[in-house]
Amino acid sequence: MTTIDQAVTLASFGATWAVLAVGHNLADHVIGQTDHQAGHKAAPTAAEVADGVSPRRGWGACLGHVAQYHLVMAVMLALVWAVLPLKMSWTGLAAGLAVSAVTHAFFDRRWPVRWLLEHIGSKGFAQLKAAGMNGMYLTDQALHQTALLVAALLITRL
Repeated sequence: MTTIDQAVTLASFGATWAVLAVGHNLADHVIGQTDHQAGHKAAPTAAEVADGVSPRRGWGACLGHVAQYHLVMAVMLALVWAVLPLKMSWTGLAAGLAVSAVTHAFFDRRWPVRWLLEHIGSKGFAQLKAAGMNGMYLTDQALHQTALLVAALLITRL
């Protein structure tokens, strides 16, 4: 039999994950990055580095986006936490947002997403940019959602 405490934890997890999912879409696609950040957050390609471009190029735009993104996420979580009696802790909130920030910055450099697709036999999907589909973008979004699942677990369990 499920206890009241377990039910509260389950409800808090579901609500937290829902807020993170909505917040992700709002922050990643609407108010969490500028055009400049979106266009410059990726790491330079190997060919660009070979031509003399610094491998650090793009980190400023990437970290600016990650900061804006997580400000949106934190505000949304705070608003929901203020309205609903969710089971969260400051430790869990810090851990969950830290996991989200680190993974978001890593995936948004793009080379990790491309590397993953190429090493699981999906090189063609990484190159797909046709008929309204973009393999790199879809994989990026799936990885962000997976990281947000982990963040929601941390937020509601620590």
